[in-house]
Amino acid sequence: MHLRVPRPRSLAGQLFAMQAVLIAVVVVGYALFSYISDRGQAEEAAGRQARAVSLAIADSPSVAEAIRTPDPTARLQPYAVRVMRDTDVDFVTIMDPEGIRWTHPDPRQIGHPFQGHIERAQRGQTFTETYTGTLGPSVRAVTPITDDGRIVGLVSAGIKVEEISKRAQEQLTALSGVAAGALLLGAVGTYVINARLRRHTHGMNADELSRMHDYHQAALHAVREGLLMLDGQYRVALINDGGRELLGVRSDVVGASVADLGLPSQLTGALLASEPRVDEVHLAAERVLVVNTSPVSGGERRGTVVTLRDVTELQSLTGELNSERGFTQALRSQAHEAANRLHTVVSLIELGRAEEAVEFATAELELAQALTDQVVAAVSEPVLAALLLGKTAQANERGVELVVSQDSRLDDGLLPPSLPARDLVTILGNLVDNAVDAAQGAVPSRVTVAAYTEEAGSGGSELVLRVCDTGAGVDPAHADLVFQRGYSTKPAGEGGRGLGLALVRQAVRRHDGTLTVTEAEGGGARFEARLPLGDAGGGGAAPAAVTGSRPGSGGAE
Repeated sequence: MHLRVPRPRSLAGQLFAMQAVLIAVVVVGYALFSYISDRGQAEEAAGRQARAVSLAIADSPSVAEAIRTPDPTARLQPYAVRVMRDTDVDFVTIMDPEGIRWTHPDPRQIGHPFQGHIERAQRGQTFTETYTGTLGPSVRAVTPITDDGRIVGLVSAGIKVEEISKRAQEQLTALSGVAAGALLLGAVGTYVINARLRRHTHGMNADELSRMHDYHQAALHAVREGLLMLDGQYRVALINDGGRELLGVRSDVVGASVADLGLPSQLTGALLASEPRVDEVHLAAERVLVVNTSPVSGGERRGTVVTLRDVTELQSLTGELNSERGFTQALRSQAHEAANRLHTVVSLIELGRAEEAVEFATAELELAQALTDQVVAAVSEPVLAALLLGKTAQANERGVELVVSQDSRLDDGLLPPSLPARDLVTILGNLVDNAVDAAQGAVPSRVTVAAYTEEAGSGGSELVLRVCDTGAGVDPAHADLVFQRGYSTKPAGEGGRGLGLALVRQAVRRHDGTLTVTEAEGGGARFEARLPLGDAGGGGAAPAAVTGSRPGSGGAE
């Protein structure tokens, strides 16, 4: 037999029960207090009423006159009955100074001693008391009757406790009705409020909400991707550790507007957009981010959920892959050209002109070796040297001459470990690619590269990477725009344009460097990146310029 364990009451249900009990306790307590208070007030009112009636009888001249007659009962009994009826008291007893009754509601009690205390009245005082007499418990007042200063009798008027209780019960009935109405109204209001709370908490109890909060916090901080939640006014409602790290913001940004986070304008625009964004690439201070946004709506716009993925390394690998593809294409073209030259050598040998074949082959080898030696002599740092050799071949295939300036001098081992080779490839590779694109088709089609170190103003040294082209140049009004993601003067290709220079600026900023663009001598653009090296560095001259095209060489695939 399967036993079903009852599910704990939801938080809304617990609050409803607690509030209902609280309202019931308050209402019942107030009703009990009111009943006791009203009972006391009713007894006080009865005492005052009895005192007033007894004093009025004692001051009546007709009462004093009747007492002087031989038979006071004959005149006082009817009078007492009328007073009882007119004043709504339960009894009026007139007696002689010794307490023998002249009147009583029950005529059989006339002539018998009064049941109660009369000593104080016999001394001339008026007082009230609660006493059980022939009619039961009653609140009564006793006062002396005087005639020419002499006490000639006593009068007592009283109201039975039973009647006082009836009056209090009538008030209690009305109070109970009011209390029941208050309890019902409070219960309805509590139910409405808790029904709304139940919708917001999805019927979960306090333990479940606590567990959900713990799971939420654990998941929030365990996810490596950035998570950002904005409210309806585009203020940060929630951000996890990954989001703070990827955006490079401080830890106390919750409650701040997105526009005040100091993010790049395009990234800020994406976060402020009302429509969803899917897999958009944006640059932060030091990272390349893939941004997805989704509005949260429930009849009205409540905010935005933003996810951030770091693709900095992926973007760098993509750039390296593109460079490798370029190298591959260049090698394929060089292999085709080498095959043509080899056929030429073989043909000369077959024609019996061996000396001319050796001379032709030797000249080609010397030219290729000279190109490599000149590049390595100028830039012996292996990564940059390999990059320039590859870019030289690529530029040559596109009809652009790539020149390593005579100012270049960069020895192997000069760069510190804090300046990784990947960032150098990103900076110089993208600058060269951009320059080759700009120079292609121009006359002359030339790109000049300079790489050297020099003393910085702060006492250390810095690496200078300069790339000039003979293209159309950069409009001074757009000098800053060229480094923003998405800006390009060229038609968009596969994967889009305008990311290369933005990545260059990001890498330069990551190493606290500077990046500028000015007009080159003779036209075209001059891009210069300066990266601090600390105490390392030195400058020097370099061999003559190395070009990327060889006169007389060519061939088509």
